[in-house]
Amino acid sequence: MAAFVGRATKQGLLRAKPTLLNQQATFISFSSKTKKRVAWIFGSLALGGGAVVATALAQPAFASDLVLHPPHYPWNHKGLLQALDHGSIRRGYQVYKQVCAACHSMQYLCYRNLVNVIMTEEEAKAEAEEATIEDGPNENGDMYERPGKLSDHFPSPYKNEEQARAANNGAYPPDLTYIVPARHGQEDYIFSLLTGYAEPPAGVKLMEGQHYNPYFPGGAIGMAEALYNEIIEYDDGTPATQSQLAKDVVTFLRWAAEPEHDTRKLYGLRAMIICSFLLGVTYYMKRHKWSVLKTRKLAFKPPTYKK
Repeated sequence: MAAFVGRATKQGLLRAKPTLLNQQATFISFSSKTKKRVAWIFGSLALGGGAVVATALAQPAFASDLVLHPPHYPWNHKGLLQALDHGSIRRGYQVYKQVCAACHSMQYLCYRNLVNVIMTEEEAKAEAEEATIEDGPNENGDMYERPGKLSDHFPSPYKNEEQARAANNGAYPPDLTYIVPARHGQEDYIFSLLTGYAEPPAGVKLMEGQHYNPYFPGGAIGMAEALYNEIIEYDDGTPATQSQLAKDVVTFLRWAAEPEHDTRKLYGLRAMIICSFLLGVTYYMKRHKWSVLKTRKLAFKPPTYKK
């Protein structure tokens, strides 16, 4: 019985051998068209993968991605037709004068810019005369000091950058004239920076003279916390909380960077009104001029031939 099963199995394998050989040969051999197709597929995958990797490597890494991003605050001058709060501008100038001017300059702002915005012309003249401006040379070639005028720029608290760094442990206080548009986040960043001082978390070591602020790149900032509750007293009686002080000085700095803010929006409103009127006139003229062409009819009249 076993011999019979063995012979039958051997004969079955011998009969199936050509088929198995053909299947094996078909699997390992490729035609030229198939080779090109497979090569094209693998080449496309390699090219696509390389493009993805190159794109990922080409993405820049910003230092701002490693810091706490400021939240968005509802500033009342962010609207298309909303003006700056001039009461806040006046209070912000008071904050700058009594707190920020000791370290930061605003060398691109003149006293004449304060007229009819923060104070009257007489008040601006008196404000300018309180400053001592170095001028000259005189007839003898010497520099001299004089009271300020409306045409003078705000004086800097330091004579040069080296003096500023020496007074601030090597840190250079930036000029505040265009500080708001010069920073990512603008008003939100400046407000968060002024109110975001905190104790350093565990593992963060600060050098002497540095303070921790999560909104500043790196966390270590050379400027100490400058705004506290009731640090100054507003002339209009507004409660001088820390957030109010920060909000007012940021509004003042936005105005300083863009004094034409309100005028630009006013001109934009006037342009929109004029353009809306001209839009109606233009539509009427278009309908009037094109009505003849739009309503005309073309008819073909075959010619008549005389017999």
